[in-house]
Order: sequence, then C-alpha cells, then structure tokens
Amino acid sequence: MQSNELKAGILRMEGTNNEEEAFLSLRRSGFESEYVHVSEIGKKKFEDYDLLFIPGGFSAGDYVRAGAIFASRLAPHMNELNKFVDSGKILIGVCNGFQVLSELGMIPDTGTERKRTMVLGTNDSDRFECRYTYIKYTSKNKIFRRHFEGKILQVPVAHMEGKVIFDSKKTLDSVIENDQMIFQYTDINGTDSSYPWNPNGSVMDIAGLTNREGNVIGLMPHPERVYYGFQMMNDGNKHKNGTGEVFFNSLYEYTKKLGA
Repeated sequence: MQSNELKAGILRMEGTNNEEEAFLSLRRSGFESEYVHVSEIGKKKFEDYDLLFIPGGFSAGDYVRAGAIFASRLAPHMNELNKFVDSGKILIGVCNGFQVLSELGMIPDTGTERKRTMVLGTNDSDRFECRYTYIKYTSKNKIFRRHFEGKILQVPVAHMEGKVIFDSKKTLDSVIENDQMIFQYTDINGTDSSYPWNPNGSVMDIAGLTNREGNVIGLMPHPERVYYGFQMMNDGNKHKNGTGEVFFNSLYEYTKKLGA
C-alpha cells in the first residue's frame, strides 16, 4: 500500500554529518524522511521524492574544495536532478549542501544555462566560524514569505568556506533583480551586519540564495540544528519555537500545496 505522506530524500556520502538533524527536522514537520546515499542513486529515483535535501558536513573531507567531490558524484545524475527542479519541487542545500549546489551551477542559475557563477570562499577571518548569529528575510519567495516576512531569526553557523563570491557584478545584479537573495546576516536588531554577525564576509551579507524560480535553496546557517526553542542561545528573548521549526514547517506547507 502506498503512503500518502510527503517524502523527503536526504542525499549523503562519506563525510556528511548533519543528515540526522535534517532527517529528524523534516520528519517533525510532517515529511516521511529517507536517506539516499549517492551510491544508491538510480536504485532510488529522485522523481519518487517530494523534496531533496543536501545536508552539511565535510563531504569527502572537503578535499579539492568544499563540496566539489560531492558535486562530482552527483554530476552523472544531472538530467534527473534538473527534471526534479524543473517540475517545481524543492531542492535545498545547507552549508556543505550549499557548496555542492554552487559547484553544480544550480545556484544562482543564470537563467540561460546552469553553470558555475559563484563560489563559497574562505571566511575573511581565515578560520572556522562556529557561532550563533541572526538572519533576516529579504525576499518575496513564496515558500517562506508567510512565516518569515518581517522577522529576524537566530541561527547557528559552522563553516570555514562560506563567503559568497560572484564571478561578476553582472551576476550579482541579476541575483538582486530576480529576487534571489533570500536571507541576509544581521544582528538581533536588524541594524548591524559587521563581523561577527556576518561570519564570513559574504557580499551584501548574503546568508541564503535561490535559483530564479525560487525552489532551489542554498544557505550557510543550520536551521536543522535549532528545531526547538530550547536549542537556541539565550539572548533575552523567549524562544517558544526554534528557527528550524518555522523553516521546515514552511517547506512542508509549500510542498503539500504543490501536490494538492
């Protein structure tokens, strides 16, 4: 008997280490979660999932570049991955997953062809940044707008290579024009984006980007690590709900409408 639940596939390989947090967060918000190792792609088909998630970690030890080897393992399956995205379903990459999407050229996506137009470079501090910061929603993206508009939310970051660098001003201008800058780093008041609030030095304090259609999402912060309010840092606010709950509920709500 087939399940009526929405199904989320968490892609993983040697070195990913945030798949369990992603698995649990997706399940808590209503998805039927399932791990998909890169070696299983083919036996497990992308089209059988309602959402795909590439988690954080250090895939293949981040040799060559962060996310590069994971991206090369996915490259033979790009036709299937493109069909998945073109159908309107959500593909999301967090931290190392964002690096993978960048390597594949799926973000920011020039609109004419999927090619690599940005990198996630070494943090300006030249060190691994592991801290809490805040993000503000800076888009009209239909997946998150209802729950994120006007809010400043606390998130943890943990990365060495998270600085968004575009290949040209033309690409940055296109990102702005097409409303692809979905989250920006800020402080608790939404007024300061200097270090350490922007932990890596990303241009325009970018914490998250999408493709032109808005259904491929990459972000450096880890909402899956703060699903519950008690996982948040004490900053004087009463965190009844964690940022992760708001984030993953938004994904579920949109995906459910997509399949209705």
